[in-house]
Amino acid sequence: MAETVDVGIIMGSRSDWPIMQHAAETLERFGVAHEPRVLSAHRTPDQCAQYARDAESRGLSVLIAGAGGAAALPGVLAAHTTIPVLGVPIETKSLGGMDSLLSIVQMPAGIPVGALAIGKAGATNAGLLAVAILAGQRPDLRQALHAYRQERADAVLSAVDPREAS
Repeated sequence: MAETVDVGIIMGSRSDWPIMQHAAETLERFGVAHEPRVLSAHRTPDQCAQYARDAESRGLSVLIAGAGGAAALPGVLAAHTTIPVLGVPIETKSLGGMDSLLSIVQMPAGIPVGALAIGKAGATNAGLLAVAILAGQRPDLRQALHAYRQERADAVLSAVDPREAS
């Protein structure tokens, strides 16, 4: 029997993988099955729309979409599905990713996209947010998120004096 995939990680081009791999690594840490795909809102619009339309029936619960520049990918996906879409702005050479961020944030009312930070932090947090969404129905993930947060808190508390070497 094939593994059920919970999260789709979609990016506009292969060059986005160095950032989007952080979403994948985060999902792997929590044992969440995911599939990475390259689909472009502009170069493969029909395949992009079809992927989004089929996502729910294939068992996907969340889509994470990374895009730079015009960053239409998260919005296009969201227009074709009702499952949550999390947008990760990819840094660009010309505007440092602000163009991507603003494109993702400026969705019209009725087609929501959750916008994250630019780059690695956004991809990591998109993975964590996807886990949190899934944790609403999966007590194992809820427990793992609590443990993760406690680990993060313990790491800060173990080094309260910044003069001490870690």
